[in-house]
Amino acid sequence: MIRYLYGDQLSKMPKLEEAMFLDRADQFKMRLGWDVEVDGAGRERDQYDAMNPLYVIYERPDGTHGGSMRLLPSTGRTMVNEHFADILGGGEVRSPLIWECTRFCLSRGAEPRTAAALMLAGGEVMENFGVKHFVGVFDARMVRIYRRIGASPEILGAMGAGKEKISIGLWSFSEQARARVGAKAGISASLSRQWFARAFGAGHPPLAQSA
Repeated sequence: MIRYLYGDQLSKMPKLEEAMFLDRADQFKMRLGWDVEVDGAGRERDQYDAMNPLYVIYERPDGTHGGSMRLLPSTGRTMVNEHFADILGGGEVRSPLIWECTRFCLSRGAEPRTAAALMLAGGEVMENFGVKHFVGVFDARMVRIYRRIGASPEILGAMGAGKEKISIGLWSFSEQARARVGAKAGISASLSRQWFARAFGAGHPPLAQSA
């Protein structure tokens, strides 16, 4: 199932929290060789995890992490604006209608539908929080994944070539995209909405950020 948890809620589900940060270290440090920090317990975290982001997490039946992504509004601090502005020619992406999506992570042995389930959940966030677009940085390996699940972004800029190519993309979410991604995920629209409602109830509080 999909869980929606703010940073300050993760401690309520310690097993899921631990598995997510361990899987992030495994993917970004071990498998991809990114220059990220891993603590003594083997968990990958960065400064943006301290900003009370909204995590969208695919929880396996045993309560562990299958995949996740991290969301922050672009009106505050973001990786795109602080670390990848050169890809945009020195410009910024900053709007109350755009949130940044980072740390898109799939655990080893994740079910094929996991990526699509996360994208479908992202669509729920966009629809219910009045967000028009997600912006994010992605590497070459993600192009195939996005294409496979029917959620390819508009490319705002790119640098590098081949496996080293890094791009910034802008995602929107239409009803057609919902149907396409939902079919790939094997999740009905009603179940997707049910998971979102379980997390937020009737109200959808705005994303809070720490100073």
